[in-house]
Amino acid sequence: MPRILNPVRFTGATILRDGELQQRSLAIAEGRITKGPLPEVDLSGFFILPGIVDLHGAGFECQDEHLRAAPRRLADRFLQADREAAAEGVTTAWLAQGWSWEGGDRGPEGAERAMAALEDYRPRMLTDLRLRLACETHMTDTGSRLLDAICRHGLDYVVFGNRLDEALDLARTDRARFARLAERAGRSPYEHLARIEAAQAQGPTVPRHLCKLAEAFDEMGVLYGSEGDPDGETREFHSMIGVRIAVLPASRRAAAAAKAINDPVLLGAGDVLFGAPKPNAISAADLIAQGLCDALVSDRGPALLARAAWHLADTGRLPLVRAWSLISERPAEIMRLPDRGRLDHGRRADFCVVNAETRQVEMTVAGGRLTHLSGAAAERFTRHVSVPDMAAE
Repeated sequence: MPRILNPVRFTGATILRDGELQQRSLAIAEGRITKGPLPEVDLSGFFILPGIVDLHGAGFECQDEHLRAAPRRLADRFLQADREAAAEGVTTAWLAQGWSWEGGDRGPEGAERAMAALEDYRPRMLTDLRLRLACETHMTDTGSRLLDAICRHGLDYVVFGNRLDEALDLARTDRARFARLAERAGRSPYEHLARIEAAQAQGPTVPRHLCKLAEAFDEMGVLYGSEGDPDGETREFHSMIGVRIAVLPASRRAAAAAKAINDPVLLGAGDVLFGAPKPNAISAADLIAQGLCDALVSDRGPALLARAAWHLADTGRLPLVRAWSLISERPAEIMRLPDRGRLDHGRRADFCVVNAETRQVEMTVAGGRLTHLSGAAAERFTRHVSVPDMAAE
């Protein structure tokens, strides 16, 4: 892990601070934002923006199949996710990890391996990486095991979801793909289908199972949400049992129901840039315009977050200050992290430096440590900082 940067003041840049873009300096020391005269680095022509906080990094599960199939190389996956996040201005990220009847790397065994591997990787970590468990609702026979794993590894975020109907539809309409998924889980197609049907049969016990988990999560201080709520009724049910975060709701009614009771709504940055992934799905940009979004998540990859914020600003849907807050301040608030998401005195030195002309992230600092450096920012920085301080690169 690179050491914390020596005290330094960045001057000349446009800084997002106190809810507005300002022409002022930013000083850091001992991993925190500070005050006082310090050695200066001129960053004229750059923006300094709060570090990005990603609550739904699904790209971690979508990497190369050979890596997914090799548990001994989980460290390679975390290394790749770490570097990609840093290069895109992300300073804190939750990587999606399944706890599912799907088995393989998404099953309980795969999740426990990932938790252990992340702990092993932590001493080398640049970005503050965490795991977000994507827990299938019908895993009713694994409640105790789930709670034990969360407690043992210190996880702080769980999202409930239900992909059974999607899997059954795939078994009927695309047998070849279904067979590949079964093989990845170490099962025959018949065994995989039987596992899905067994999980579906647990339907009557699901509400009580979720209530027990919610009660335990509250005691443990674990935040939890639901993914893909199809309608307002489903969101209201989830909220009633304490499932407060609405992740990628599948309808406007679900998003509106969440906002009506002050439950945070998370939408996909990719949906803002490219539109909804399915026909007749809701428009993320429209929901943002209607005030039905609290934060954006990467979902498909960390590069989409900053791009989505700039897109919202460039198209006039939101001022840059509000657009950037959707990927920094608001996610930090949702996850109850008061030390990040804003550039204030005493907070963690989490920020990214963006080239005002190209809009590229050229420097990322997480917890006062340099995690990414490139382009013109690297030329400016290396004039004032010794080589040992740049261990991140």
